[in-house]
Formats: sequence, structure tokens, C-alpha cells
Amino acid sequence: MKDEPAPTVSAQTDDPRDPAAKARTFPTTSGVYLMKDTGGNVIYVGKAKNLRSRASSYFSKEALDDPRIRDWMPLVKDVDYIETADPIAAVFTEARMIKDLRPKFNKDLKDDKTFPYLQIRTREEFPRVEITRRPRRKGVRLYGPFTNSRSLRVAVDVLQRLLKFRTCTLDIKSTEDRWKWFRPCLLYSIRRCTGPCNFRVSRDDYRRQIKKLVFILEGKKERLLARMEREMLAASEDLNFEKARRIRDEITALQNLDMRGNAKDDVQPEVFPIDPKKGLRGLAKVLGLAKVPRTIEGMDIAHLSGQDTVASLVSFLDGLPFKPGYRRFKIKTVQGVDDFASMREVVSRRFRRLRDEDEVFPDILLIDGGKGQLNAALDAFKAIGIDPPCLISLAKQEEEIFRPGESESIRLSKHSAALRLLQYVRDEAHRFAQHYHHMLRRKRFTEE
Repeated sequence: MKDEPAPTVSAQTDDPRDPAAKARTFPTTSGVYLMKDTGGNVIYVGKAKNLRSRASSYFSKEALDDPRIRDWMPLVKDVDYIETADPIAAVFTEARMIKDLRPKFNKDLKDDKTFPYLQIRTREEFPRVEITRRPRRKGVRLYGPFTNSRSLRVAVDVLQRLLKFRTCTLDIKSTEDRWKWFRPCLLYSIRRCTGPCNFRVSRDDYRRQIKKLVFILEGKKERLLARMEREMLAASEDLNFEKARRIRDEITALQNLDMRGNAKDDVQPEVFPIDPKKGLRGLAKVLGLAKVPRTIEGMDIAHLSGQDTVASLVSFLDGLPFKPGYRRFKIKTVQGVDDFASMREVVSRRFRRLRDEDEVFPDILLIDGGKGQLNAALDAFKAIGIDPPCLISLAKQEEEIFRPGESESIRLSKHSAALRLLQYVRDEAHRFAQHYHHMLRRKRFTEE
């Protein structure tokens, strides 16, 4: 999946209090829509292939009789949207927003359950194939996350019948004689596995099975699907409709193997925990610091079409969130949409206070954004006559690290502990900013 552009929020209509009219102005692209109550609280989040069509359907006459939404739709007084690169990205954006905002009327995706992956343990002599929600970082070929776990299981079942790879948890090694007398499981007896646990298949032949699986997972499945379609048609002509229906469902499951994210780009924070000490050591090396940093602060700006602009500051100590150090700012000197001016204001206010109260600066200040946001922060330090700490920014689209005075960005491996720690700080700043923004909107609507 390609990197997503920065979220685009809807423009105001002539009557912002009419959510039905506002929904009709939405684009016809994929994305996520947010239903809000009179206080500006997000009470429902949904995904859509066509934002305008899906969001508008909630305000139709037919929706009044839908038992799933009729009880809470009268509470909806505003609706907004976030565009995504494609419908698959919408699935993951929806899940992330539900976990962060916890809308009152979303029943699913509020728990810690994550999307599944398919991993092949390539470093094993006889690689096993697994469906997992806790994938390994190294030594595997990883696919996903997948949007539908049931469809994934059906697809793997079909592929195992065809290619006969193993899905067991055995640690099979050719140097251990005990496998010569091991009794294969039922899957070997029903010809669903070639029996590497008893050396009934050579290592080279088994790896050829896995290579065929990789071809299919990476898109080369046209011939397989064509063959299955012929089998489905033949079953239908023989009036064996049950078999035809089963093959049809299997074809759909194989086609849905493409309904997945990218393991590098669509990282689920719950899946890949961060090693904070390793991340800090990596930052010291990458940024050329004299010692391993202990404190990192992250800043972000949030607003909706220039209204209720706020800033967040999150604090990390030894690579972990330090909640007592979190701060939030209501932007006072900026009117309309001007993220650069807003960043200048919040940096000035934060570090002027630290200087005046003789408090310690953070080891690293991370700005959410690219060169523009970084330069705005640098301008703020110059204006108040303060030498900044280690100042960097992290751009979302390419995950590039920018430093003052350096034209070339720093690009780290997607698996780098240093990058993942910076992403954690950046994403936490974004979440905290959005939370405060929604609080202010709720307060303003209540007062009005």
C-alpha cells in the first residue's frame, strides 16, 4: 500500500449545523467519516469506499427504520471526514480512530484485538506457515495486516490443500535423529501436508512448495483462479451446487488475499512493542549526540478548518510516556489555518517559560511535520534568543527526519528501533492534540 497523504478534513457548508447537507459535499473517494453530537464529541466512526454516498445514506428516509442506527442518529449534529489513499487504508484508519477516540456507538474495534498477519518462517529448514496477531520481526516473510481474518483462514486452507505446506508449531531440524521416528499427524494422512516432520519430503522439495506459496501471495494467482473457476462451472453443470458454492467462496477468499495492508507502512503499535533503550541508543548514534538521551518532547498542531487551533506537548522519559509532563496549548495569536505560525507560538511559549523558571530543556525536541514546521520552530528559538536543544522533525509521508541547516533528510529502516521510538512520540503528540481539540469544540458548542 502506498503512503497516505495528510488527512484532508471537509470544508464548511453554508449551514454547518445541517449534517445532511454537509455530507452531500463530501468527495466520492474512500475514507473515514465521523459523526458528532451537539457538543462536538465523535460518537460514531465508519469507513467508506465512497464518502459522499455512505455518509449521506445515514440521513435518508430508509435510515430512520434501521434498528442499528435509528436510536442514535437524532444525536448527530455534525459530520466530518478524513480521506484515505484507498478502501484498505480506510479500514486501518477507522480502527485506529476508534481505539483513540472510543466513540460511544461503535461496538467493534474498541478492544486490543489487532488485524492478523500471515507469516512464513523462512529461516527454518522446513518453513512453517502461520496466521498470527503477534508476528515476529525478523526471520520471516510477512504479509498483512489482513482486513478479514475469516477470509484469510479460508484462503490458507485452500492453499494448504493445494501446496501441502505445514502449519504446525514443530521445530524440525534435519540434524536431529528423533524426527526419523516421528509419526506425522492427520494432515499428512489426508494429503494436506507432505510430512517434513518425518522427512517424507526433502528440504529442497519442501522449499519449492513454499516458493509457490510466495508467488501466489505476491499476486501470481491468475492460473490457479482460472482453474478453480472451471471447476466451479463444471460442478454447477453437474447440479452439484453445494460444491460449486464452496469453490465460489474459496475463489473469493483467494481474491481477498489482496485486501491487506503493508507490514512496513501499516504498523499496528499494539503488535510491535518498542524497545525504548535500543531506540534511545539508536537516536544517539543517528543524531550524533554525545550521550544517550533521556528526555524527548514532541509537539503537534490540531484544528478544523482553522477553528479551535490547539497544540500538544508530550514528554517521554527513558523512551516511555511521562504523562505528568504532558501539556496542551490553546493557540492565541493565530487566526485561520497557519500551522507554521501556530508552531512558532507554542515553541516560544514553552521554552520561554522553561528559561524563565530555570528548568531543564529536553534532550530532543521532535516536531510533527517536514521542513516547514521545523523551520517555524527554529524561527521561534531565534526570536526569543534561546539556543534550541537537539531539534528534529519527522515527516509522515516518507518518515524522513529533518535537522536544521541540513538539506538532506535522514531515512532509517522501517524496522529501526530509533525510528519507531520517534514514531511513537509523534503519534502520541498527534493523539493528544486531537483529544484537546475535540474538548475545545465540545465546550464551544455547549456554550453556544
